[in-house]
Amino acid sequence: MRLPTSTLLALLPLASCQLDYWAKKAGLKYFGAATDTPGFRERAPFPQSYSKYDAIFADPKEFGQTTPTNGQKWLFTEPEPGVFNFTEGEVVAGLAAATGKILRCHALVWHSQLAPWVETTEWTPDALRAAIKRHVAGVAGHWKGRCYAWDVVNEALDEDGTYRKSVFYNVLGDEYIKLAFQAAAEADPGAKLYYNDYGIERPASVKTAGAKRIVKLLKDAGIRIDGVGMQAHLHADNHPTMQDHVDTMEAYAALGVEEIAFTELDVRIKVPVTPKNETKLAWQKESYQFVAEACVRVKACVGITLWDFYDPFSWIPDVFPDNGSALLWFEDFTKHPAYDGIVDTFKRLAANGTRAVTTRRFRA
Repeated sequence: MRLPTSTLLALLPLASCQLDYWAKKAGLKYFGAATDTPGFRERAPFPQSYSKYDAIFADPKEFGQTTPTNGQKWLFTEPEPGVFNFTEGEVVAGLAAATGKILRCHALVWHSQLAPWVETTEWTPDALRAAIKRHVAGVAGHWKGRCYAWDVVNEALDEDGTYRKSVFYNVLGDEYIKLAFQAAAEADPGAKLYYNDYGIERPASVKTAGAKRIVKLLKDAGIRIDGVGMQAHLHADNHPTMQDHVDTMEAYAALGVEEIAFTELDVRIKVPVTPKNETKLAWQKESYQFVAEACVRVKACVGITLWDFYDPFSWIPDVFPDNGSALLWFEDFTKHPAYDGIVDTFKRLAANGTRAVTTRRFRA
């Protein structure tokens, strides 16, 4: 049985809840963490993990925003053609509402975690156009008015910056991107509409050039795109500098997008890693601090989302077996040095008034 929020908060020491509080003091709209339904949390090292985890997640001073890690993806929301199921996504949407968090929604059109029928159907262009429109209208329409933003198209780029040869691109070319954004704007007109991808955080990256091409594609067609989501799945030993992040975000903003956000932040470390491994953890701390400072310094950057916050629930070890400890809480719920590094960065920038000089006012 899930404990009420008031009970969860009572489990926390009063001084522990700071990330969202200090992010807002520094001028950001939110600092958040993605989460998943309990059944999708891959590793629970001991039973009491869930109550401690839930207490940290629930506190509004720690996290002011969340994203459903899996529950809004095509695999779960439209498992059969025209048959919608919103159960998984509603779990996290409900948690956001119960704990007063901004809900970023993720993701409408993505080549991965598709329902099998999407990939096995022999599509004609007209049939696939209709399927994309139906899916976006059904899913974004269901959560209409509850999502601050939607990751409308996710990871449309290959590693070399060209378009990924997905089922959508193979049939429709880049038209599918336009269709998805048009349908999202109609289904949930109050939500911010984002293009979201990884590897688009460095100014000279070929994928960054590809992301800018997508923004221009939509802008030139008169189709609304409000934001660029930089996933920021970073490496502790080879991460972008603070200036890299600033320059990249300024380049996106120069194209006319209203917002930029770090949407899936984690900083992985080569294993083995322990709290005593000071060098690797110092690299990680620096990387997280660079993200925090860059977001405050760029007026278009609205916030930062961790891709979960508790190491045992990270996706990293499953995909990169020689990497781990990518988040801010170790298995025993002690904090990485990066936690204090982020808070100290926000405190310094808040005291200096850095954001106040550069930022515009956010619309509610």
